Amino acid sequence: MTGLRYVYAVCRPFGAALQSQLTGVAGDPPRTLRHRGLVAVVSHVPEADFTEESLKERLEDLDWLAATARAHQQVIDALTAVTTPLPLRMATVFRDDSGVRVMMEEREGDFLRTLDRLDGRVEWGVKVYVEESAGQDGRGGREPAGKPASGREYLLRRRARTRAGEELWQRAEEFAGRLHGTLADRADDARLHAPQNPALSGATGRNVLNAAYLVRRDLSEEFVELVDRTKDDVPGIRVELTGPWAAYSFAGENPEEGAA
Repeated sequence: MTGLRYVYAVCRPFGAALQSQLTGVAGDPPRTLRHRGLVAVVSHVPEADFTEESLKERLEDLDWLAATARAHQQVIDALTAVTTPLPLRMATVFRDDSGVRVMMEEREGDFLRTLDRLDGRVEWGVKVYVEESAGQDGRGGREPAGKPASGREYLLRRRARTRAGEELWQRAEEFAGRLHGTLADRADDARLHAPQNPALSGATGRNVLNAAYLVRRDLSEEFVELVDRTKDDVPGIRVELTGPWAAYSFAGENPEEGAA
């Protein structure tokens, strides 16, 4: 099959087979391409969709972008089940197999060092949200029913809502700080990401903690149980756990580098 080579991840050689029905971007099954001590997981994609110019247009097509992201993630998830992948950015493409091998050779030292650091580890994501629901006073109680009898009562209610919201936000920040410290102590590494924009994420509530943790596979069950024990600690606060993922947040050689 002709076309460009789409690269999902780099990893060490592994013996387990990928799922037989697994398809990648543009419907092409992924395969491995070995070069010395590294393996790139690649598939063929049509050049018409992945040249620099066509990508600019394609990235404006939200349906195409979502489908490509899902296919990319499916391959990374399948790899995570059998080995420790170093995921590359979505839409990383090369002209042919030779271009992929040149890339692996040029970055071999960085790839091997990072794979050593990530070996046997996965990423867990933890988010904390403030759920300041309408009609709540911030402590789990209800506001007085009915319309205020006077302007003074209206102002008192409004002041109480503001004060309760500030207190809940402060409790949420303190809770998130304690939780992050506890989880970071149980992880090999941790990253604090910027709070999510609810308009983009679709999540309800205000995000006060958006963190990723690098955890050994054999300690993941203990890590999950630790998060679960905190979920009902503070009324009005929601804790969400996601994973296990490939270690996207820790794939860079330097802590600030992020994904490869």
